[in-house]
Order: sequence, then structure tokens, then C-alpha cells
Amino acid sequence: MSDTKQRLLDGAMATLRDHGIAGASARTIATAAGVNQALIFYHYGSVEDLLVTACQTATAARVEAYRQRLESVTSLRGLLDVGRALHEEERELGNVAVLAQMLAGAQHGGKLTETTAQALALWTVEIEHVLRRVLTGSPISEIADVPGLATAVSAAFIGLELYEGVDRDGAQRAMAALEQLAVLVEMVEDLGPVARRALRARIAKKTSRRP
Repeated sequence: MSDTKQRLLDGAMATLRDHGIAGASARTIATAAGVNQALIFYHYGSVEDLLVTACQTATAARVEAYRQRLESVTSLRGLLDVGRALHEEERELGNVAVLAQMLAGAQHGGKLTETTAQALALWTVEIEHVLRRVLTGSPISEIADVPGLATAVSAAFIGLELYEGVDRDGAQRAMAALEQLAVLVEMVEDLGPVARRALRARIAKKTSRRP
């Protein structure tokens, strides 16, 4: 990638952090990038396409940076620990603010909607891999919709990231509650074989009554 294109991507991210989606004009982005605004249209075609590329590139880089840590997770509490560390880093980098702005822009449809959904899906796929691994052999895996659970975890983290901006204490309590749920899952894992068989039987009975 050329230096100019990278500067434009960095300028787009900086503009979203500092001025929001409403302030992401060609002039503002070009000023942040330190280049002529005509280069936005030369390299990316439009401001929207530049924002789309910036979102895709930044998210892919962050997922790659965390992939090894996610691959080393062996429990739900471990996944929450990685999520907490990720949140702290993203907040320090200003990426939580970028996420909020991309979500705001995505409400109006168009390319930003599709791109934001794809960016979130990159994280959800990684979380699904972790859940499949840590829940293998667990009675919970017999009733859990793992892809749906991965989406729920991803959505929960996004919600907490945004919620913390208005109620930090509330967000911390919510994270603590999720950790308590993870402890309950671990308690199920620690049950002896007889108790696990009994639990599986109860699960089978409950699920067989679903409409």
C-alpha cells in the first residue's frame, strides 16, 4: 500500500474519532491525513468508500492482533479476560469512539451498514471458534446455539463498550455479572459423571418439550 493511501486511511480513522461520522468530510479527512482532498477521490472514489476501507482494514488488523490470544483461551472466564483487555486497549486507542460512529452511520443503510456488519462478524467468528472449543463435551453444548451465543457475546461486548461511556460503574457491574455466569458454567463442568448424566437427562427432557 502506498504511503498516501495509508495516510488517508489513518486520516479517516482520526476524523471519526475526533469529529464523528457527521464531520467526516473530504476536507476534514484530507486535513487529518495531511494531503490534498482530491487524492481521496483518486485513490478511493468517494468519502464513503474510504471510510468503508478504513473500517475493514482497521478491524482486520485488530482481529489479527488478538487471534493468538483468543486461540489460547481455555475457559469462558478466559474469554472474558481477553474481552476486558481488548476493551481497555480499544478505548485507549480511540476505537470505541470509532465503533460508535460507524454504528451511527450504519443506521442509514448503504455501504456503511454492510461494512459495519462485516467488521463485527470478524470478531463474532473468532468468538465462535473459542466457544466451540471451550464448550466441547459440556452438557451446555447440547442445548447451546453456538453461533447465536457467539453473536450474543459479541453484541454484549459492543453494548458494554458503548454503555461505559455514560455509566462506567454500571458497565463494570455488567461485566462482573457475566463473569459470575462463567463461574456457573465452570461449576457444571466440575460435576462428577453421575451428576453430569442427570443434568444431561434433565436437559434432554426440557428440550424435548420445545414447540
